[in-house]
Amino acid sequence: MDAAILEKVNSWLNGNYDAATKDAIRKMQETQPDELADAFYRNLEFGTGGLRGIMGVGTNRVNKYTIGMATQGFANYLKKSYTGAEIKVAIAHDSRNNSRFFAETTANVFAANGIKVFLFEALRPTPELSFAIRHLGCQGGVVCTASHNPKEYNGYKAYWNDGGQLVPPHDKNVIKEVEAITNVDDVKWDGGAANITLLGTEMDEAYINMVKQLSVYPDVIAQQHDLKIVYTPIHGTGITLVPQVLKTFGFTNVTVVEEQSNPDGNFPTVAYPNPEESETMSIGLQKAKVLDADILLGTDPDADRVGIGVKNHKGEWVLMNGNQTAVLAFAYMMEARKAKGIATPNDMVISTIVTTQMINQVAKQNNVACYNVLTGFKWIAELIKEKEGKENYVIGGEESFGLMIGDKIRDKDAISAVALMCEMAAYEKAKGRTLFDKMIELYIQYGFYYENLISITKKGMNGQKEIAAMMESYRQQPPATIDGAKVVELLDYDLQTGKNLITGESWKIELPKSNVLQFITEDGSKISARPSGTEPKIKFYFSVNTILKEKAAFDEQYAALQNKVKRIITDMNLQ
Repeated sequence: MDAAILEKVNSWLNGNYDAATKDAIRKMQETQPDELADAFYRNLEFGTGGLRGIMGVGTNRVNKYTIGMATQGFANYLKKSYTGAEIKVAIAHDSRNNSRFFAETTANVFAANGIKVFLFEALRPTPELSFAIRHLGCQGGVVCTASHNPKEYNGYKAYWNDGGQLVPPHDKNVIKEVEAITNVDDVKWDGGAANITLLGTEMDEAYINMVKQLSVYPDVIAQQHDLKIVYTPIHGTGITLVPQVLKTFGFTNVTVVEEQSNPDGNFPTVAYPNPEESETMSIGLQKAKVLDADILLGTDPDADRVGIGVKNHKGEWVLMNGNQTAVLAFAYMMEARKAKGIATPNDMVISTIVTTQMINQVAKQNNVACYNVLTGFKWIAELIKEKEGKENYVIGGEESFGLMIGDKIRDKDAISAVALMCEMAAYEKAKGRTLFDKMIELYIQYGFYYENLISITKKGMNGQKEIAAMMESYRQQPPATIDGAKVVELLDYDLQTGKNLITGESWKIELPKSNVLQFITEDGSKISARPSGTEPKIKFYFSVNTILKEKAAFDEQYAALQNKVKRIITDMNLQ
């Protein structure tokens, strides 16, 4: 074993670690030396969003000690930022294995540092944590979750006083403080029990009341209260609030997928607890078919992502992709507010640079300001803060099945998204249509946009280098044409510059640096390249569009757009 790794292993065997941890290390030494090396070869990185990794013993794993050291660093930064003031934090957790233990560990460390802690009494959705931070006037917060990762993972997401995840300068500053904690003896583990207050139904009620205020057409729900809704929490936290929220909205015919209703960190019915995956939603789809439902909805373990299923124009059940879901929600909020007379001249919506441009078209035709930010809801939250008092935020979202409706929370929220999606389905049903019918109508009205995404993994030690070389090649020698269409613009978010490749004109991109490249072609296609920050993987996002004149032409045009993306992938040698 590498000497540096062995030194770390011995420091745990000889340090102030519990007996069970030391026993696990010794057992791995005897039976799983390669696994032991992987568990200690580096320190689990506290990134700009916090921690995420496989659970187990070691510096490269999520466990009591890596969680505790991260919390001590975060606590130190909060105390430096709020010198002499009372500091309050809220803490929540999802249904994953060990999440409650990690949340209690986090609470104990904050409390031992003299910080007032509001700890949810049991599992709760991530969006309620964001709401609680704002509602209670906290300076920060943490949720213990690994979102939609496989069951072996857990994590730790850090939040600031606006209820959003950490952004500059706080993200980098917290990372520095966390990296300064090099020994478990630097952590204050206990002694502050009096600083911990449990949160329960009173916070649930406040959150539910907030979501209820988002309803635009409660009168339509009253008419369509028996809309057939099938919902699956996929063994996650959504079960704690979604049924209550739908009842509060006035829906009376909700079927919860029983096989996936109990919170369970082993996610026994799925390989991957992600509502983006058709396999994950398959049990719900079958239930929706049997019941002849109007809509199917699924939320991930921490209930910040939502997937929906509807009947298409042929009566077949299909899952909508993240871009379609976002377009439906954005269009509803803009069109319904306008029709109801509650839209304001300073309304604004926020999307991201890799989300469908169709949202921009919907906003433009409804005279609503639309801003595009970097990927991640922390950037949406940051822009809301920047525009506060000047513009009225209505809705934000991105292609990865996330929506954030209203400004009382500052992270993606599948609970309110489920409620609004059901309201939208009721609104369309009152007109004798499905949400898929509405989607086709939107394509006719605003342009037919089709998006796809592929990920390319470069394994091995040189994986990251190969991806970096690929990005550099695209920067230095962008393709002249893609699928026969001239590339007219290159947008480089790392260099923060845009360039017209025909005229040579360039301009500054007014967004924080991010390693993303976008090629815009003369026919309106957009191809985005974005390396993962945590894996040897690069993502390519494809967006193409055409004109749809009538519903009868939908299938033909849809096939043509799909084929166009396939040709682009081939042309760029990305197969």
